[in-house]
Amino acid sequence: MSAGTVSSSPAGWRLRFSQRLPLVIGAGILLFFLLLAIGAPVVAPYDPILQNGATRLQPPSLLHPFGTDNFGRDLLSRVIWGTRIDLQIALIGVVFPFVIGTIVGTIAGFFGGIVDALFMRLIDIILAFPFLVLMLSIIAILGPGLSSFYIAMALVGWVSYARLIRAQILVLKNSDYAVAAVSLGFGRFRIMFRHLLPNAIAGSIVFAMSDAVLVLLSGAAVSYLGLGVQPPVAEWGVMVAEGQSFITTAWWITLFPGLSIVCLAFGFSMLGDALGELLGVHE
Repeated sequence: MSAGTVSSSPAGWRLRFSQRLPLVIGAGILLFFLLLAIGAPVVAPYDPILQNGATRLQPPSLLHPFGTDNFGRDLLSRVIWGTRIDLQIALIGVVFPFVIGTIVGTIAGFFGGIVDALFMRLIDIILAFPFLVLMLSIIAILGPGLSSFYIAMALVGWVSYARLIRAQILVLKNSDYAVAAVSLGFGRFRIMFRHLLPNAIAGSIVFAMSDAVLVLLSGAAVSYLGLGVQPPVAEWGVMVAEGQSFITTAWWITLFPGLSIVCLAFGFSMLGDALGELLGVHE
């Protein structure tokens, strides 16, 4: 039986579908949350920060599907508006470390020698401290807020990307096409960023999807501790923190934002696994 016959058979079709299913699920979840964030002003039934003492701590109902919190605010509306903040945290919190780590790793791997040694010692110093402790220390110095969180993530999170890119560049710079580019007189930066980096970046892209899960959870944890998004802004970590005092009497306050965090993290994780299979990257 030929390869074409196998690929067109029901078994082959099911295999391709099973391989693509994680990609479809992950992309579908992220697309759902993205559309929810964009349409928040239209989709949310109430003002997310409007307080109403007459409706405080109401359980889920037709009027308030997710119930209300201790200030009488509609939880469904707050979860919907919180999507904007948490998606922003996951995406921006990954972009800056990704860019910094990619540049540093490319330069260190290509030049080697003392340049590589200096960057590797800096990475060793950063890795000597627990990730969350170092990040919280930076935020405590800069002051609470999302800006401080992004700066802390950029200063701490780039090391993983730098190590990944460096390892790839060290291998690729000795490849035939890299040696040919040098012999043709191409500049160093052209060789690094036009010829080597595009072939080395696949692993970092896959890792970025998994890293988005860590960033999302870190952002929720920082907000939970009062160092991230500040009330009354709707953010899932803040909402979980606000509901902890009512966990036995008003469980819905923590349940729905907590489930939202899990679902969004699951979407990033599924997409990362699918991209890894698609690009042939195995972490």
